[in-house]
Order: sequence, then C-alpha cells, then structure tokens
Amino acid sequence: MKSPFAVPSSRLPRPAALALVLAFTLGSGSAWTQGSSDTPALGTSPQALVEYARQRNPGFAAARAEASAAYERVTPAGALPDPTLEVELMDATNTMNGRPASLLPGQVGETRYRITQPLPGWGKRDLAVKAAEAQATQADAMRDAAWAELAAKIETLWLRYYAADRERVLNREGLTLLQSLEELALARYALGLLPQQAVLRMQREITSQRLALVEVEQRRKGLATGLNGLLGRAHDAPLAAPADPPLLPEGLAPGALFEAAAGTNPEVQVAANDIDVARAGRERTYRDRLPDFAVGVTNNRPYEGKSSWDVMFEVMIPLQQSSRRAREREAEYMLMAAEARREDARARASGELGTAWSMYAQGRETLRLLEHTLLPQAQATRDASQAALSSGKVDFDSVIEAERQLIDIRTQRLKAELDTRLALTEIKKLTGDLK
Repeated sequence: MKSPFAVPSSRLPRPAALALVLAFTLGSGSAWTQGSSDTPALGTSPQALVEYARQRNPGFAAARAEASAAYERVTPAGALPDPTLEVELMDATNTMNGRPASLLPGQVGETRYRITQPLPGWGKRDLAVKAAEAQATQADAMRDAAWAELAAKIETLWLRYYAADRERVLNREGLTLLQSLEELALARYALGLLPQQAVLRMQREITSQRLALVEVEQRRKGLATGLNGLLGRAHDAPLAAPADPPLLPEGLAPGALFEAAAGTNPEVQVAANDIDVARAGRERTYRDRLPDFAVGVTNNRPYEGKSSWDVMFEVMIPLQQSSRRAREREAEYMLMAAEARREDARARASGELGTAWSMYAQGRETLRLLEHTLLPQAQATRDASQAALSSGKVDFDSVIEAERQLIDIRTQRLKAELDTRLALTEIKKLTGDLK
C-alpha cells in the first residue's frame, strides 16, 4: 500500500527568501557543519536524532526493557508449581520410648518425609500461557506507543529548532541590509540631504532588529537544550545546523488517514491489546470453577522399625461460589471497560486527526498564497523602493517600510511552514506512521 505521506518527484517552487537562507547557511562556515561529508552531523535532520534516541533515550530504554520482561513471563506462566518437601517429626518428645526429646530426624518416634506436587486443573496452564502472551503483546503495543510519542516530540522540537535557525538567518539578513542603509543615511545626512529624523528612525529599526536577533538566538539555544534532553545527552552538547526538511507531501487522502487512525493508531493498538488481556483473564476466571489437584508420596521411618510408603491425592473443593461469581462478574466488567476504552481511543484519534488535517490543509493554502502572491509582491515593492531611493523619488521611510514588510512576510511564511509541518507530524503520529 502506497504511503499517504509520499513526496512527489517534482519540486515545489521555492521562494527567493529560502534560497537566500540556504546560501547564507552553506556559506557561513559554521563550526557545526564541519566534519565528514559521508556522515551527517547530529542535528541536521530529525531522522538522525530519532535513531540516536532509539538507542540512548532512558525512557524508551525502560519501555523496551519492560516489554522484554513481559515475554519472559510466558514460560513460567505455563510451568508446574514447584513441589514441596515436608519433614514431620512424630513424637518429638520421645514419650513412647522413654528417650530424651529431640528435633533430629531419626532420633524421634517416627520421621516422615513427604513430597507434594500441586497440579492445576485441566486447561489452566494453557490459559495462563495465553494470558501471559496477551500481556506481552500489550507491553509491545505500549512500547510502540511510547516510542511514537517520543519520536513525535523529537520531530516537533527539531522543526521548531529548524524554524528558529532560519529565522535567525532572516534577521541577520535584515540587520545587514538596515546597516547598509544606515551608512547611506549618515552619508546623506552629512551632506545635508537627509533630516536627522530619518537617521534616528533607521537606528531605531536597527536596534529593534538586534533585539529580535537576541530573542531568536536564545530561543534556538533553548530548543537545542530540549533536544539534547530527549536524546539523553548533556544539555550543552553541540548540535549541527538543521538542513532543509523534505518537501511537504501532496495528495493526502483523508479517508485513508482516518482509516489508519482507527486501526494503526498506537493508543488504539494498546486499547485493542487490552481487550485480549481482559478476555484471557475472563477465561481464566471461569476455568477456576474446576478444582486443582495435588499428589504426593510420604516415606515413614519409625525409630527402630521398618520404613513404609504412603501415596497422597488431594483435590481442591471449589466451595466458595459467591466470591467466585463476584470474580467472574469483575472479569466481565473488565472486558466491557477494555472494549469501551478502545472505542474511546478511536474516537479521540479521529477527532485529533480531524483537527490536525484541518491545520495541515490550512497551512498548505496559506503557504501557497504567501509564496505565489504576497512574497513576490513584497519583493517587488522593496526593489522598486530601493530603485526610487537611488533616483530621489522616495525617502528613507518608504524604503524602511518596504524592507520591514518583506521581513514580516518572510517570517510569516516561515511560521506557516512550521505550523504545517507540525500538523503533518501530528498526522503521522495519529496514523501510526512514526515507527
């Protein structure tokens, strides 16, 4: 079955802003990007972070160990109970033979050695194995659900890290342009061609841009710290600059997504396996109507007498019917609760998927409008204002305003891309696509 998240072979048109961002990133010579070209540094893509966390995250290691422990319970569930050995000292005071009291075997009136083997009733061992296997399968489902949650957190945090990194680049570009305009403004002010208010306005814009750059730098560092925490690394461990994520997929079919959410959603899988566990528990409870057994042999060794052997057969009488019926009703209610939880998980997954799908569709449409309408218009306005400034037809305020609008639209486009990709990550988590 073709994945609904397949990316088309044709590339979508990329805005000029993103091309400038990529050129700035590749040409910056950052220390984080140094290394082998064959092995990408940790942090360039969410896939590398996810694979790293699969081996290093302590929480997932605990879930993996719990799932393995559940499988180890299958074999002992079907094993026979251990036999018991009893040593019984008859006439330990030696009243019958006039000897001193003793607690040593062979020094009393009679010593009995008894071995007893409990035997569960017919089919109870098989049902115990079936219940243990259902619990092991449920542990697997819980491990997969924990992993899907962790992978979604990593991808979400990486996308925010990516957006902060690109926003930092955009702010640096804007700051560089404003500083070049400041030099031109000061030169014209020195020649008496520009009022002082225009220079002060330019300097205020530069200060605002620097404040925005400080804010995004700190946000980027905080996101890197959060990623390191999810990876089980030191908080200040270096991360590489993020590369561009894959293109957003086209043609996601809502019907296939909702069908996947109803069947392969991790929480739905946990609830479905919980039904198997409850059903196995109910079968075991009803089988308790049958008795258990025990067999044993006893070796009797009298003091100064001949040894003899006894054979014992024991039957448990299922007499407490009221408590047994109560346990049976409990098992029925537990099965009903498990079935209700599965339906609740399906309903919640469907509702959350509907919200995520709406956000994704809205984000795609917003990106289309920004990339093909607003962004080209803002770029054309900025270029026209710069050309008009050179010929003296507009003042610096018009150029600053045009540049500010272009920066805002680029930032808005980056935010729209982030929201769309976050919605796609939520869709993949809800449909069980995060493995």
